[in-house]
Amino acid sequence: MSRPISGATVVAGVAGQPVRQSLSPLLHNAWLAKAGIDGVYVTFAPPADAFQRFAEGLRGGAVRGINVTLPFKEAALSVCDRATSRAAEAEAANLLVFEADGTITADNTDGLGLLAAFALQAPGFDPKAGPIVILGAGGAARGAAAAFKAAGAPEVRVVNRTLAKAEFVAGGLGDVGRAFPMDQAAQALAGVQAVVNATSAGLTNGGRLEVPLEATPEGAVIMDMIYTPLDTDFLTGAKALGRRTVDGLAMLVGQARPSFEAFFGQSPPEGVDVRALAMEALRHAADPAK
Repeated sequence: MSRPISGATVVAGVAGQPVRQSLSPLLHNAWLAKAGIDGVYVTFAPPADAFQRFAEGLRGGAVRGINVTLPFKEAALSVCDRATSRAAEAEAANLLVFEADGTITADNTDGLGLLAAFALQAPGFDPKAGPIVILGAGGAARGAAAAFKAAGAPEVRVVNRTLAKAEFVAGGLGDVGRAFPMDQAAQALAGVQAVVNATSAGLTNGGRLEVPLEATPEGAVIMDMIYTPLDTDFLTGAKALGRRTVDGLAMLVGQARPSFEAFFGQSPPEGVDVRALAMEALRHAADPAK
């Protein structure tokens, strides 16, 4: 049953392009219903070149806040008045809170979600034990790289088709950052503890990510931030090699928890299996007849 919208309803949402496939509304609205909070979580799809105008138009708090996904995470940081240390370190934001005084606060909960996903799906994984590879150099990659640095990774290798972009991200990590072009991926993957796909390759209607995962050690953990589809070609290839894997849905849930608290003033309620709800939605999207 749908919940009524009142004049006091707290509005939050997620902004991206594309955003139709996002499962964030499913998660947040399930928590809202369980908690009995007068709130709603919706999607926003501003034009790719108009995110700043969109965000500026939300100043004042009529919308409490938004999560930010591809391709707006770097732009989200540029519009804020205040940024948390997490957002500043990542040089990207996935969370904007619109204060009543007209200011915008930026945060980055991607790193929290990333590490929570590893803890849940790869028990015993220790980021301090060896190098980490991040594939990509956008806002998601920056958040992941900053999180692993903060977690004590001795080296974070950033691999990207455009080397200059990889160098930019790696340069922000200080002594632990190293940059590699994509054609040197095999070299970057040698001896790593984990590999994280932070690109959009593999996303619905996206391209295939060609990475020689066989160059990773047998104990390496492979993660894909993408969750539509949940079993990406990247993760399927990793499983075929016998590698442990972490999926993007675990990260989505992990980053959503602190976001919910920022929007609605309390932690998500217990007793809601949001992963199961999301899995059912993914199954239905893959085969609507079922």
